[in-house]
Amino acid sequence: SNHDTTIPGFIRIVDSEKLPLSLVFDGEGGEEETKFDPGYEPDWAVISTVKQSREKERPPVRDTGTRHWGSFSLPLSELYSLRRARFSLGRNFMVLTSRGGDPLPPLHFHRGGTRELLRAMQRYIRLAPSPVDGRLFLAYPHDSGALSQSFDELQLFDDASSDLVSRFIQDPYATTFGGFSKVTNFFRGALRPPESPLHSRTPSDPHAPHPADDEPGFELITCGAELGPRPVVNRGQPLDNWEQFLDPEGRITDPQKVKELVFRGGIVPALRKEVWKFLLGFYPWNSTAKEREDIIRVKTDEYFRMKVQWKSVSEEQEMRNSLLRGYRSLIERDVNRTDRQNPFFSGNENPGLKLLHDVLMTYCMYNFDLGYVQGMSDLLAPLLFVTQNEVESFWCLTGFMELVHQNFEESQEAMKQQLLQLSLLLRALDPELCDYLDSQDSGSLCFCFRWLLIWYKREFSFEDILSLWEVLWTRLPCANFHLLMACAILESQRGELIGSNHDFNTILKNIRTCPPAAPAFVDTCFEDLSSVR
Repeated sequence: SNHDTTIPGFIRIVDSEKLPLSLVFDGEGGEEETKFDPGYEPDWAVISTVKQSREKERPPVRDTGTRHWGSFSLPLSELYSLRRARFSLGRNFMVLTSRGGDPLPPLHFHRGGTRELLRAMQRYIRLAPSPVDGRLFLAYPHDSGALSQSFDELQLFDDASSDLVSRFIQDPYATTFGGFSKVTNFFRGALRPPESPLHSRTPSDPHAPHPADDEPGFELITCGAELGPRPVVNRGQPLDNWEQFLDPEGRITDPQKVKELVFRGGIVPALRKEVWKFLLGFYPWNSTAKEREDIIRVKTDEYFRMKVQWKSVSEEQEMRNSLLRGYRSLIERDVNRTDRQNPFFSGNENPGLKLLHDVLMTYCMYNFDLGYVQGMSDLLAPLLFVTQNEVESFWCLTGFMELVHQNFEESQEAMKQQLLQLSLLLRALDPELCDYLDSQDSGSLCFCFRWLLIWYKREFSFEDILSLWEVLWTRLPCANFHLLMACAILESQRGELIGSNHDFNTILKNIRTCPPAAPAFVDTCFEDLSSVR
């Protein structure tokens, strides 16, 4: 929308006398040098973030425009790398870098086209994904002679008079670090996809690199994620015998075993009220029955002291306290629409609603810095439903918020980080689905924001949420297991997405309504994810 920095135009691959095999951008008003039909209609713009003053040591990039890179050209032989960005306000953009180290203005794709551009470029150059970043591609010429020559110059496999073992015995320090100093270019070539011609070697090609196993002691490390077939895993039986884990004084004898059982099979409803207090930190795992009685007494007193603080504020005082007034207004609005289909919260005069309101108002006194943020009522409702107790539900909420409080911070940095981690996980588990979402301007996975914010509370049925949360509270097998749950949901819908040609809005609508569609979906996801472990 900023006409000073955004320039609409077209990207072309041109091969002419004037421009031998070059990538050319023609902006509005740019002079067309040749007619070229790419076979699709890309819709994108260049966002200029590059200073006009540039060093002229090695200028392969030609700025042929008159204003802020109105047009430019870059020989494909001078292209060093390109990066497909992860986030750009829901849209994709691509950054090209020349071998001289000069980045070109980002190419901002509004309606897809990145994959088509990559396919067109691969007719003339080889694009190899970086081993550390699946969205960074390194450019190589199709002719592998130059790369083979670099191996010869490195002399990585020279010295036929003695093998590696004898050299290592004679001078282990120099041999080891000498090999490391030569391995950079070899490692880059070795990490190419297996189908790359660079991996094929015939006797008639004496300059091609030898396989890694020709010289003992070197191990070829590849970074591709080959997960293989997943084993069949069935959900275990829920935890139904609590007494077997208590010693004579009431201590939990094996907390890790309890967590394992909960992770594998959940908890029977009758035991949830007791076990949840341990999972959420209200009771220490090593506490005795007597100590837990003392905890209840102390925590009850502490809760009601905080509750009195806001209950004793008069209307006149509240008129001069905009923060408290704002929290109360937001809480009252959210309480009136939280789980009203559940009998515990249904009806206008339901006491459950008053408990929901009072606990949330008291939390504002407990955590002044955070206060109340929309979505916290969703976290409290299941806790209140299971404990059926105002004080216990409050302290369980504080334990839950210790796990997710960063989700509600104003900066949203934690949410951005989780979306980034989710993108990396999905790229490893299902790169094809990732590519499809990228092509539909959905690669940012912003439609998963609500899933991660309140741990799928609005995506599943109330009963499924009880089963899901108690598993996630075990923190097994890792603290970010909720991200793998998001991957399971997306993979379950890949057949509906890939090939459907849905736009971003349709994808958003379908994804948001997909989890409740299948019965026992949570258990199915647990079985699938347990096999990944």
